[in-house]
Amino acid sequence: MAFCSACGAQIPEGSTTCSACSRPAAAAVAQPAGGGMADNVAGMLAYITIIPAIIFLVMAPYNRSRFVRFHSFQCIFFAIAWTVLWIALSFVGMIPVIGWLSILIWPLLGLGGLVLWIILLLKANQGQMFKLPVIGDLAEKQAAGMAVA
Repeated sequence: MAFCSACGAQIPEGSTTCSACSRPAAAAVAQPAGGGMADNVAGMLAYITIIPAIIFLVMAPYNRSRFVRFHSFQCIFFAIAWTVLWIALSFVGMIPVIGWLSILIWPLLGLGGLVLWIILLLKANQGQMFKLPVIGDLAEKQAAGMAVA
């Protein structure tokens, strides 16, 4: 699936124009974001830690791509939500009886987070804007609303 380089909307295969901004589909092929790195690679690298995500939001060639901005914001929001979840679970773990039962939940949450992180890496590398339920909507709004000069 290709994305429009101007507006970031998905373009169906075989289409000649972007349905969102009416630009020609020739401009919609996934092209390098300026420095030789393709958008899908930059989107995938944004998920490694929050540091590349922040760098991609600040650096000029990458912050112009809505695809890279979306994955950078989704990485940041996912890291914040994950940290809040672990802090909350740590507090629950201090409660005598309920805390002992929460020890069974820790490995399952860790495995679930690892699987979700790998899915996000793979989807970004495939050039897809895979959205998490709540975090993805927030990231999409931030990526669309961010004005780049």
